[in-house]
Order: sequence, then structure tokens, then C-alpha cells
Amino acid sequence: MKKNNSIKVINNIYTFYRDGFSGMTIGKKLWKIILVKLFVMFVILKLFFFPNFLNTNFQTDEEKTNYVLEQITKNANPSK
Repeated sequence: MKKNNSIKVINNIYTFYRDGFSGMTIGKKLWKIILVKLFVMFVILKLFFFPNFLNTNFQTDEEKTNYVLEQITKNANPSK
């Protein structure tokens, strides 16, 4: 009985959003703008402004680990 009830809830949520989005006019344009902005933020900016520093500067996992550990402990104890 519990499983049948959860299926009804999921179906009601799906129907609610389906009917809500199908009736939108301005909302569809706003959602397109939001999706384009998210694409730019997470894909374009990542590619050009946030390179993979560890993979480009260190060869092995041990070197990467040592560098990260050094940076964390250096910032945790500023007296060094």
C-alpha cells in the first residue's frame, strides 16, 4: 500500500510541473536564459579560467597529495 501511495505522489508532482510548464509563455524564455547562464558558468568558465592545476604541475598522485597537504598545513599555521 505504501509503494502505491508513493507512486501516486510522484505522479501528482510530475503532473503539477508538466501542466505548469506547458502553460508558461514568459517562463519558458526565462528557463532558457537560466539554462544558458548555467552552461556558461559551469562549462565555459571552467575551461578558460579554472585549469586543472594539480594535473598540469604534478605527475604522480603522491606529488599531488604532498602539495595539497603542504598548502593546507601552511595556511593552518601562519607562523611558518
